Amino acid sequence: MPRAGLTADRLVTAAADLADEAGFENVTLSALARRFGVKDASLYAHVRGLRDLRARMALLAGGEMIERIAAAVAGRTGEDALAAFAGAYREYALTRPGRYAATQVHLDPSLVADSPALRRTAEITYGLLRGYGLEEPDLTDAVRLLRSTLHGYCALEAAGGFASPRDVRASWDKVVGALHIALENWPREQGS
Repeated sequence: MPRAGLTADRLVTAAADLADEAGFENVTLSALARRFGVKDASLYAHVRGLRDLRARMALLAGGEMIERIAAAVAGRTGEDALAAFAGAYREYALTRPGRYAATQVHLDPSLVADSPALRRTAEITYGLLRGYGLEEPDLTDAVRLLRSTLHGYCALEAAGGFASPRDVRASWDKVVGALHIALENWPREQGS
């Protein structure tokens, strides 16, 4: 019988909070059970295990992140939309580090297909890039460039990987500007 007050949603939110505090890799069922003052086995009435918990955290964090991005890009186009998208992405990655790490978890394709938040992420991201006149297969390549650039920069920044005295925000703005130029001048696939 599920313990009164415990729900899957409460567990996932608490796990996401724990990830922000202690690091995504430190989220365990034991640590989560201690937060609620229950035995580990009590959690199995709500989640199937650590893998399930982490997948649910990824869906929660992905939904939160895209809400911020969607609000930032609303009504914007071109470089302004790209800067807003990138800024919201960076802000989430730096202020919610454990949740952000959860967004990098590989999810079962069926979970992705069933997630309104992840479908919205694709719609907003692809919509932003269609604004640059991109179509498949260039669109997928541009999504990969965008994601790897933003993720790489945020991961390095969070880890203290930028030791130069140059202002990190000034470099970020240059990176976003360079992405805009790359997207405007995208080398089109033959036949596109």
